[in-house]
Amino acid sequence: MAEKKTLTLTEENFTREVLQSERPVLVDFWADWCAPCRAAAPIIEELAQSFEGKASVGKVHVDEQPALAERYQIRSIPSLLFFRDGKQVDEVIGLAPKRALREKLERLVADA
Repeated sequence: MAEKKTLTLTEENFTREVLQSERPVLVDFWADWCAPCRAAAPIIEELAQSFEGKASVGKVHVDEQPALAERYQIRSIPSLLFFRDGKQVDEVIGLAPKRALREKLERLVADA
């Protein structure tokens, strides 16, 4: 199995890995018990591999990081938040097609 390219994001590393990142960042808020989150996991991992070196992709486990979920007002999962220059610039709530997520990341990378 290929090495995972997604970052595990926590309260401790979120500022460094997301808010201070020089690259665009896709953050996946998810949980083990969420079937759509499990369905999205391979798509998220594939995007992390495809955009390696151009954008970062991280995952926040909402049950393990409730303060982060609360800070970003996560009410439904999966919730995918897109960040550039330390600011949230886009979001997708629920399971989305890989093509749509890829296009959003491509735009962020192009604009960075």
